[in-house]
Amino acid sequence: MLHVDLGAIVANWRDLVARHGAPAAGVVKADGYGLGAGAVARALQAAGCTTFFVAHLTEGLVLRAALGAGPQGAREAPPDIVVLNGFRPGADEDAGLVPVLNHLGDVAAHAAAGSRAVLHLDTGMSRLGLDAREQAVLAQDRGRLDGLRLLHVMTHLACADEPEHPLNEAQRARFAEAASRIAPGVKRSFANSSGIFLGEGFRSDLARPGCALYGINPTPGAANPMRQVARVEAEILQVREIAAGDTVGYGASWQATEPRRIATVAAGYADGYLRALSGRSLALLRGRAVPLIGRVSMDLMTFDVTDVPEAAPGERLLLIGGEGNTPDDIAARCGTIGYEILTSLGARYHRVHEGA
Repeated sequence: MLHVDLGAIVANWRDLVARHGAPAAGVVKADGYGLGAGAVARALQAAGCTTFFVAHLTEGLVLRAALGAGPQGAREAPPDIVVLNGFRPGADEDAGLVPVLNHLGDVAAHAAAGSRAVLHLDTGMSRLGLDAREQAVLAQDRGRLDGLRLLHVMTHLACADEPEHPLNEAQRARFAEAASRIAPGVKRSFANSSGIFLGEGFRSDLARPGCALYGINPTPGAANPMRQVARVEAEILQVREIAAGDTVGYGASWQATEPRRIATVAAGYADGYLRALSGRSLALLRGRAVPLIGRVSMDLMTFDVTDVPEAAPGERLLLIGGEGNTPDDIAARCGTIGYEILTSLGARYHRVHEGA
């Protein structure tokens, strides 16, 4: 079971808006970082969020269905749903989605269609967005933007979680200069979650926090300023006694050196609990840490519950959540990031959205 604290997500968003000193969107791509984009976006919309970012067109269509186009005759406009990877004109099937324009071909196609859009200028990520050559072309011929209704011009920080990295300041300067040449007077969207914590120079008309909304630490190396959002529980299917010398799981990779009690739990890598965590992680049972032993398999895992003699079938272990067991903590055990832990959570979990 996956418990999602929508109240904590809303509180995190409000904290980020206050720190940014200007509006912030809600980034809900990858199904709201695995926690349910529709429920997350509805909670943020009720709190006053008016812009959402997704990665793919299909995500945007699903989110528009979840949020609706706004009630008939309502004074408030429906929320903007911006698709970071863009889409061809008309592909949104009248859902009113906003494409991000990532190259001159996008600019030409959507200018001809008179689209509402966001213009992406690459300033150092070297991924999506108009590169320096395309930016120079557009600066010399701003008429290429005629017909577009630009909501924002944006860029994306590559190293915002490293405050001292020189690329942060380089990107800030490049973006300010390029946006002034190409789209003077158009609102700007700059900081991601970590960028919000870089200071005044990284403020813009619209921040785009993602991971911080969901409790991932946007300031690695410092205390996490965000509230925790997700708890994942899994049921104990069986508890058995094993003797010294017995092995557990595929490959017989773990062997008991003394008699132990082993709980088999109904979750595995098909549920997003990464196989790389085998022998490296823990869960909480009755408030006590119990180590993960043996290999994580597709549907099952095993934990040593010898020190929790009350453990019994039907009880639930806390796989994610609790002191020392946040997504960031779990990620550190297998050399990844909290983003991957959350976005890997499988569709088999029953998601319970609380605190809305």
